[in-house]
Amino acid sequence: MNKADLIEQMAQAAEISKSAAERSVDALINAVKASLRKGEEVTLVGFGTFYAGLRAARTGRNPRTGEAIEIKAAKTPKFRAGKALKDAIN
Repeated sequence: MNKADLIEQMAQAAEISKSAAERSVDALINAVKASLRKGEEVTLVGFGTFYAGLRAARTGRNPRTGEAIEIKAAKTPKFRAGKALKDAIN
């Protein structure tokens, strides 16, 4: 399922227009991004939790030259599924 499929399914389920569903999806995505940028978690009870994880700095290798390179520490978005979501797919 891609974003367009999700929008179409939401529009049908909520009996709203596709443009309203698209605005809703975009608003949700933007709210999650803004919260993660601030270091906050976003918890949707029964669905899961979005949070920012930290990846430590490390040494990597350039695949062409084999030269060692330093890779900076970074924040990465992560998702932990909730119990209801886990139960729904099993």
